[in-house]
Amino acid sequence: MVLILSQSLMAAARGAPESFADLAERISPAVVNITTSTTVAGRTGPQGIVPEGSPFEDFFREFQDRNGDQTPRKSSALGSGFVISEDGFIVTNNHVIDGADEIEIEFFEGFTLPATLVGTDPNTDIALLKVEADNALKFVSFGDSDIARVGDWVMAMGNPLGQGFSVSAGIVSARNRALSGTYDDYIQTDAAINRGNSGGPLFNMNGDVIGVNTAILSPNGGSIGIGFSMASNVVTKVVDQLKEYGETRRGWLGVRIQDVTDDVAEALALAEATGALVSDVPDGPAKDGGMKAGDVILSFDGTDVEDTRQLVRTVANTPVGKTVRVVVNRDGKTETLKITLGRREEAESAIPASADAPEAAEPQALDALGLTLAPLTEEMRTELQVPTGTDGLAVTAVDEASQAFEKGLRAGDVITEAGQSTVRTVAELQDRIDEAKSEGRKSILLLVRRAGDPRFVALGLDEG
Repeated sequence: MVLILSQSLMAAARGAPESFADLAERISPAVVNITTSTTVAGRTGPQGIVPEGSPFEDFFREFQDRNGDQTPRKSSALGSGFVISEDGFIVTNNHVIDGADEIEIEFFEGFTLPATLVGTDPNTDIALLKVEADNALKFVSFGDSDIARVGDWVMAMGNPLGQGFSVSAGIVSARNRALSGTYDDYIQTDAAINRGNSGGPLFNMNGDVIGVNTAILSPNGGSIGIGFSMASNVVTKVVDQLKEYGETRRGWLGVRIQDVTDDVAEALALAEATGALVSDVPDGPAKDGGMKAGDVILSFDGTDVEDTRQLVRTVANTPVGKTVRVVVNRDGKTETLKITLGRREEAESAIPASADAPEAAEPQALDALGLTLAPLTEEMRTELQVPTGTDGLAVTAVDEASQAFEKGLRAGDVITEAGQSTVRTVAELQDRIDEAKSEGRKSILLLVRRAGDPRFVALGLDEG
C-alpha cells in the first residue's frame, strides 16, 4: 500500500494537470517578494562634461550643484523568496540581500514585515531570513530533487522585473548542471525566469520545492527558456546549517584532486577512468590519515567516487569531525584509510616540509617527451614559486609539435614525479620512462607543478 501511494505521488509530481490554477492558489501564500535597501555614498564628482562656452554649460553647472553633493542615499533591489516554516523562516538567494541594510518582505495577502538575516552561503548563493509575525505563516516544504526527471512539469513563482507574484510553468530541461561553483547542482528549466525571480521557488506538481531559482542564460537579460534552480537536496543541507549555526560547516578532507582521464587510467594501469586522483596532500586530515599524492580515491564513506565534482560535494555534506573510511588505489593495490574530517571553512594552507636541494646542472633535452629540462636550483625555486626543498626538474623549453605542449606543459613548469616516483635528474626521469616501457605501458604519469599548484599529466611514450 505504501509503495502504491509513493508511486502515485511521484506520478502526480511529474504529470501535467489540466490547469495549474489549483496548485498556484494553494502555494502562492508562501511565496514572497523581497525588497532591500542599501545606503550608498552620494555623487562625489562631475556627472557631465561640456565644452567651455557651450550654451548648456550653465545648465550642467546648476545640475551638478544640486546633485553633486556627498549626501548618502538609498538604493533598492527586488527579489523573491519563500516561507519554509510557520514561525517565519524564509529562503532566498544570497545575491538578493547581499550588502542590504534593510530587508522587507511582502506577503501574498498584502501585508509586509521586516526581516533579519540569519545566515548566508555565497558558495551556493543561498540566504536564510527570519520574520516575526503575530500569527502562524503559510509555508511550503522541500521535495526530493533527486527524483525529478528530465521532462517533468515544474512551476516557478516569484517577482519578475518587479511585477510581483507571477507564475510560469515549464519542464525540467536538464539536471546536475554546473555553472561556476564548487557545490553547484542546478536543475535547468524552460519555465520563464527573469530578473526579480532570483530566490523564488521551483515547484513540482505536488507543490514541493525542488529548486531555488538562481540564474538565467540569456544574451539580452530576459528569459529565453534557459533558467537554473539550485537543487533542493543541496539547499536543504545549507538551510539546516544556517538555521542551527548561522553559517555553513562543511566537511574537509584536505587534498588537491583531479579527474581520472583515460590516459591517466592507462598510465596507472586502472581498469576504468573513475575516481579522483590525489595530486597533493598538504597538512590536514588526509595527510594525518596516511593519504599520499598519486592515490586514486575510489570510495568515500561507503559511496563510490565517480569524479572530483561528486567527491567534493560528498565530502562537504559529511559532518565535520566524522571518521570515514576512504578506499584508495595505491600502486595497483587497494587500501582503506580512516580519516577524521576537518572543517573546510577553517582550513589553512599547508607549508611543505623542507629537504636538501640538488646541485645546479645544465638543461638537458629529453627527446622522447619533447621537453628540455634542468634540475631545480634555489634560484629556480624562488623564480618559479616552488617551495624550498622541493625536488624536481624545471621545464626550460617545450617542443610545440609535442604531445607535452598539446597537454599544456610550458616553460616554467616543474616536474616533481614520474611514474609516481620522485625525479631529481633527467637520468632518473629516463629510468622511469624505460621502466614504464618494459612494463608494457603506453604512457607515463608526470606530477607537474605550476606556481606551486600540482596536477598530473599523462604523456604517451615513443615506441622507437
